[in-house]
Amino acid sequence: MAAELIPSKNKLSPSPPASSSSSPNRNQQQNRTDHSSSPTGQGPHWQGLYPTIRERNSVMFNNEVMADVFFLVGPPGSTQRVPGHKYVLAVGSSVFHAMFYGELAEDQGEIRIPDVEPPSFLAMLKYIYCDEIQLCADTVLATLYAAKKYMVPHLARACVSFLEGSLSARSACVLLSQSCLFEEPELTLRCWEVIDAQAELALHSEGFCDIDARTLESILRRETLNAKELTVFEAALGWAEAECQRRDLDPSAENRRLVLGKAVYLLRLPSMPLDDFANGPAQSGLLTLGETNELFLWFTALNKPELLFCSAPRPGLPAQRCHRFQSCAYRSNQWRYRGRCDSIQFAVDKRVFVAGFGLYGSSCGSAEYGARIELKRQGATVGHNVVKYFSDGSSTTFPVWFEYPVQVEPDAFYTASVVLDGNELSYFGQEGMTEVQSGKVTFQFQCSSDSTNGTGVQGGQIPELVFYA
Repeated sequence: MAAELIPSKNKLSPSPPASSSSSPNRNQQQNRTDHSSSPTGQGPHWQGLYPTIRERNSVMFNNEVMADVFFLVGPPGSTQRVPGHKYVLAVGSSVFHAMFYGELAEDQGEIRIPDVEPPSFLAMLKYIYCDEIQLCADTVLATLYAAKKYMVPHLARACVSFLEGSLSARSACVLLSQSCLFEEPELTLRCWEVIDAQAELALHSEGFCDIDARTLESILRRETLNAKELTVFEAALGWAEAECQRRDLDPSAENRRLVLGKAVYLLRLPSMPLDDFANGPAQSGLLTLGETNELFLWFTALNKPELLFCSAPRPGLPAQRCHRFQSCAYRSNQWRYRGRCDSIQFAVDKRVFVAGFGLYGSSCGSAEYGARIELKRQGATVGHNVVKYFSDGSSTTFPVWFEYPVQVEPDAFYTASVVLDGNELSYFGQEGMTEVQSGKVTFQFQCSSDSTNGTGVQGGQIPELVFYA
């Protein structure tokens, strides 16, 4: 997937202006087609076709005309020869300025750059020559590396913004590793937000196996991971197998333990349910016989042995609740369901992760409900689940959860919906608010056209949104 980020004020057009006052005369039009007389392919007077210095510089991008330096870009065997113009490069980068005009400048006709990929180097030159930023998901990290290496800060910031905007649970672990390498604290913080809130997805992602050992340890130490400890264990096991392959080792249990090293003790095995431990770590071959016996004693004996493994469970992120009603009520003939949909739209001013809803239950004694919950953006489903919950007959709300928390972006409306099956009479909300401040997040609510059971801003079901922020 490719994306192009071009600041509107700098957006260039390689063709001359369309207005009659600046249209080329007949001689210029003749020169345009007389390509044989100019190495630019645009005639001997091509400069007159472009009214701004940026447009004229753009003609020189990746052009051998007047080039006074050449770069051999890429690793041996797949290099690309890229022409450059020292003055333009020095104006765009302090590193190039030192290279060509500094006290230690060397007059080299060719410069080898084996550690930068050609597409990323060209993307950097495109910015320097043309004030255009063209980024795509496949090369943005390599472009960020080039921008950092040659000190092109505006391009680097654009790369970071691109990465933040496209960040997901499946890419967060790899980007965490890269953000630390590039010393980008804001991107690092953003990665942690995603990993904490969507830990189950992040740890199951393919990218998790590609992280370095230092990043693995930082994740295993994390107190706020919203994940079962068995999931953390399985992720570490998968990483160890991938690390064995990187080291050309047989992925045996012994070698997986070897590559994990002391990181194995960051796994909180004693905090697992006994069944999870018995069916997972105890049979994985990763533990010694003595460690397995000690852990079984930990689970079952009154006098528990001392362990090298941390026994305290991870607290995880605390869930927050946005309550949109000021009161609730019930009547003898409300609230009825009969397969109809209760729905409301909402927007937030900060990125959050919606984990589920709080729902009302029966107003006439305890009852069990089946709930089909859904979250949509612009008609597309971004989260759903089918769950059951037990209502004890009180007016409190009862949480229902999505399989995984859903990332909700600011300044866009989402539709929260539920179809309930259960006791026909339940509590319902009253005195609804169009705007609610919940912690540091502001929620706005509006009615949804999907609602067919009477729920709206002023009253109805879905009294709470449960979220992480």
